[in-house]
Amino acid sequence: MTRPRLLVLRALGLGDLLAGIPALRALRHAFPGHELVLAAPAELEPVAAATGAVDRLLPASGPGRAVPRGLNWLGPPPDIAVDLHGNGPPSHRLLQTLHPRRLFAFAHPDTPEIDGPRWWAEEHERDRWCRFLGFYGVPADPADLRLPRPQGASPAPGAVVLHPGAGAPSRCWPVDRYAAVATALRERGHRVVVTGGTGEDDLVARLAKQARLPDTDTFGGGLPFEWLSALVADASAVVSGDTGIAHLAVAHATCSVTLFGPVPPSRWGPPPDPRHRVLWHPGQDGDPHGRRPDPALLRIATDDVLHALDQLPDTP
Repeated sequence: MTRPRLLVLRALGLGDLLAGIPALRALRHAFPGHELVLAAPAELEPVAAATGAVDRLLPASGPGRAVPRGLNWLGPPPDIAVDLHGNGPPSHRLLQTLHPRRLFAFAHPDTPEIDGPRWWAEEHERDRWCRFLGFYGVPADPADLRLPRPQGASPAPGAVVLHPGAGAPSRCWPVDRYAAVATALRERGHRVVVTGGTGEDDLVARLAKQARLPDTDTFGGGLPFEWLSALVADASAVVSGDTGIAHLAVAHATCSVTLFGPVPPSRWGPPPDPRHRVLWHPGQDGDPHGRRPDPALLRIATDDVLHALDQLPDTP
């Protein structure tokens, strides 16, 4: 007998998927007899598998954070479709084209036929989707974030991981400041490695050159998720902007220092925990997809980061 299918749309990035783990697991628990299909970028398939909540990934993506133009859905309509992508209406209408028996989505005046909860712009991302599912009678715990330790060995156990890149330049702290942090940590006797995603080789190379890091401690080009996950799981600390690797540190309970700007940690920051420190200078919100480092981010000094690292338990 064919299992009913539950389709979840979250065609976004690594950090978005990791922030959505509590919602995915809540759906898994609420509908154990369904095949849970996640519509997300193909490169996130190992991440989806690591959550333990997803049966199959349906490759789907759009430019930037846009809604995909279509879904390659085959067979009967989904029994349930869940819009974890945004507040619509483009994502609502994409799922409506599949004619699901039930559609979970936020309310929006342009899709009045959907009876969903209201969208709150200032809500934390994890809390948002758990509240959303609660409206439909699906209990979700925003603290259910952990990932299992990957089986592979870390390429740099015990290192401090610096990740200078982010999804947009507005969230990238200057490379020379990362290099100053790296130099100070190495002078204290700590191993420092630098990572970068796809298309961030230049950032990695510049940081490595300025900090005089050996080639063995530079990981550019986008590490395979299994390696990146092992690296973060066994790191002594992760220092980054508001981007996917910060969420991965939370998922592995690895100590972290996250530099925020232009978006405040109240929307994307880690849960309260002494292992996670956030640096943020409150001010007017900026453009999270801007082409230049946000002024709030630039107000964070090298000494601020080193001091935050000093405050972490059992870290440099």
